[in-house]
Amino acid sequence: MNPQEKPVAVVTGGGTGIGSACCRALAEEGFRVGIHFRSSEDEARGVLKSIEDGFLLRADLSDTDQVEEMVKVLREETGTVSVLVNNAGFSLDRDINSMKIDEFDYQRTIMRGTWYLTKRILRLFMLRSGRGRIINISSVVGHTGNLGQIPYTMEKAALDAFTKSLAKELRGREILVNSVAPGFIATAMTGALPTEVRDSILANVPMGRMGTPEEVADVVAFLSRRGTYITGTVIHVNGGLYGG
Repeated sequence: MNPQEKPVAVVTGGGTGIGSACCRALAEEGFRVGIHFRSSEDEARGVLKSIEDGFLLRADLSDTDQVEEMVKVLREETGTVSVLVNNAGFSLDRDINSMKIDEFDYQRTIMRGTWYLTKRILRLFMLRSGRGRIINISSVVGHTGNLGQIPYTMEKAALDAFTKSLAKELRGREILVNSVAPGFIATAMTGALPTEVRDSILANVPMGRMGTPEEVADVVAFLSRRGTYITGTVIHVNGGLYGG
């Protein structure tokens, strides 16, 4: 197949963790994958080397000018986007008394960047083709809350609300919008936790272990090609930690 004829998937935060697993899973599904990153270029290049067909996209999603440049590259590079995986994010852990307002505001810009990138890809690609899949990577903590992560949990809860509202706005179109909410997943972030913290979380996971990024990516891959009657839904991938 000519590379220009392959369906295109874009994964934000595609250089590390769950994002990199999503890039590989989507490549196995036959997509040409746009691997977005902000600062982890070496990791993103490593993902690029591991898949059959892909390209890099650099942007700070909190900067609308950079998002516009990213969209411009997409128009020139592919002319189409079939799947958008909104995975990029971070957590600045502080309790409510310790967090400064500028730190809170920066966490909030991640949600704004997700909204803006989705808006642009919808308008320029998916609404024109009449088809598409938008998959938002939220989190179990958006439903359960978590100590010291108020802005992060607010962002993840908002992402699920965004999913449900956008699915309603797109009614009657073949553009499906869903969230995948990971639980306790083995990534660099969870790997940095003290052993006693990890053990206390695992004590509440019925499956008794952490999940893998690949197990989350499997659900993303399913939604990218199949799941044709699923939209406005949050799919939990958490080993039973939270039942939804």
